Amino acid sequence: MNTRKLGVLFTLLVAFASGMFAQSATSLKINEVLITNQSNYQDDYGVHSAWIEIFNTSYASVDLKGCFLTNERNNPTKYPIPKADVLTLIKPRQHALFWADGMPERGTFHVNFTFDPTVDNYIALYDSNGKTLIDEVTIPANTLQADQSYARVTDGHGDWEVRGVNGKFVTPSTNNVTIDKNEKIERFKEHDSNGVGMSITAMSVVFLGLFVLFIAFKLVGNAAMSMMRRKAMKASGVTSLSEAKDKGLGKTSGEVYAAISMALHEMQNDVHDVEETVLTISKVKRTYSPWSSKIYTLRETPHRK
Repeated sequence: MNTRKLGVLFTLLVAFASGMFAQSATSLKINEVLITNQSNYQDDYGVHSAWIEIFNTSYASVDLKGCFLTNERNNPTKYPIPKADVLTLIKPRQHALFWADGMPERGTFHVNFTFDPTVDNYIALYDSNGKTLIDEVTIPANTLQADQSYARVTDGHGDWEVRGVNGKFVTPSTNNVTIDKNEKIERFKEHDSNGVGMSITAMSVVFLGLFVLFIAFKLVGNAAMSMMRRKAMKASGVTSLSEAKDKGLGKTSGEVYAAISMALHEMQNDVHDVEETVLTISKVKRTYSPWSSKIYTLRETPHRK
């Protein structure tokens, strides 16, 4: 088997494995629905239409292509989601919005049915085989007023509630839980409103870090000096520590190390001047000797006026 066949086989195996381990559409959930849109979110045509929000509960991308949306229990394949639109790929923990305007000719995200607020509105999402129910919800008749939505308490989970009343916002294409404050900051303000505790803690951490660094460098320096002293004693044949201290073994000044380091740096980086060691003498041939030339020995005759 040649290299080309091995490459084709490897590509097929990778594609097969990717298909086997791709995230299933069963992680999708109907997340929020708005029946009557008077002044809420507008579609890509600038029209206020009813909409259906679908949420991807998994931490992997999921593609909606080939799935079905319907508002009829006996017709699960009423609106097939097209397969040729790259925007049907929902990223992890993100949303997709479909417009229930009954105009599928307007694009992938415009379904072929609408809603009626005076009757029960059934909405279901089916898998690409048209038989496996992924999620469904029924909105009771006269439950929602204009610009109110029927949504889950949290994205993809929990009970359903009416949004657009009592300070609960309608949230198309975004998280159902709207966080307008930081709990940690609120607790910090409650327990340390002036910031004195924060200042003391910050300075303590800084000084403690500096102290730990000082101890670490001190220990490393002492260990290095001890090692240098032992090497110097071994090289000098000295065995007594007192004698080594008297002779100053292993106590070379920092200036010496700096000079050695600079010399090594210049040598390795070739930063010093390199003198040319080859002397070239070129021989000049002339028909006369410049030493006896008359132009150097005779004076110019002055011009007469």
